[in-house]
Amino acid sequence: MTIRPLLIPCLILGSVALAQDVATVPTRTLAQKKELLFSDNFQGPEHDKRWHRVVDTFAFENGALKGTQTREKDMPSADGKSVITAHAAVYGLELPTKDSVVECKIRFEGASMIDVEFDDRKFTGSHYGHLCRAQVRLNKVTLMDERDGSQSNALIELRKDPVANKEAIRNLQATHSASFPAQLEAGKWYTLVVETVGEEMRVTIDGKPAGYLKSPGIGHATKSKIELGVGGKDGWFDDIKVWNAQPAK
Repeated sequence: MTIRPLLIPCLILGSVALAQDVATVPTRTLAQKKELLFSDNFQGPEHDKRWHRVVDTFAFENGALKGTQTREKDMPSADGKSVITAHAAVYGLELPTKDSVVECKIRFEGASMIDVEFDDRKFTGSHYGHLCRAQVRLNKVTLMDERDGSQSNALIELRKDPVANKEAIRNLQATHSASFPAQLEAGKWYTLVVETVGEEMRVTIDGKPAGYLKSPGIGHATKSKIELGVGGKDGWFDDIKVWNAQPAK
């Protein structure tokens, strides 16, 4: 298996986000659901062919999808000529959307991070076409515009001289992300909902507002893939549904 390089490891992306008050998250939904585009409860031996293996350390177990990060630290290759980058477990869904509502159940069983990400593999303005992401930890929810922030070509250029550009790097990432405190428990199932409408992303957990970000990259016209990520050991997904959406009235 080929491990794709990553500009900034998924496990640390939330550390640069601006701290926000959950009270600032809109209490009303951003999105009005339209047609149901996808649904999977992970039961049975056969699964939808639109699932796509990215960093293949996921398994279907007990009627749910379990992700386990098997490489948590950078390590040298067998020949010692390159570095194999630490990377979260990633499972992809080939499902084009623009504005959408993604709902799924998540559970932490040793995982440090669970997230839902949107990508456009044909877009060349960011690393690997990364667009935006909602990242959940036991104590934090972080929303990121990766297209214009943490995975942008602009950041790649700045990182060629990280010392001279330290402040610019920090500002670029911080202005395209926001972090909110959370209080979740390991071993408990939660219902995570990620709404993306125009340039806005809103997250709820068990129906309660948990995070919000408005940033241009979220409004990218074509989100060709949805990716589920897990950092650490282990994180679970179940009962995923994806709706096409429009701005709520």
